[in-house]
Amino acid sequence: MNNLLIKPFIILVRFYQLAISPWLGNNCRYQPTCSHYMIGALKEHGLLKGLWIGTKRIGRCHPWGGQGYDPVPKNNTKK
Repeated sequence: MNNLLIKPFIILVRFYQLAISPWLGNNCRYQPTCSHYMIGALKEHGLLKGLWIGTKRIGRCHPWGGQGYDPVPKNNTKK
């Protein structure tokens, strides 16, 4: 059930990656990129927490923010 709720958001991010991101150029400060991070967060943490973690990451992505390797945190409550 959770997979069915996450799938539309992943499709939306994939659309961004294919249709919009190439026009903006590769200006990513983090590795993995924010779009890959969002997909990873959704898969690892589920819909609500994944959206929250991904949105926080996008909020950190600005000229005065950090940079470098920033992986999706592991879900400690996952069975």
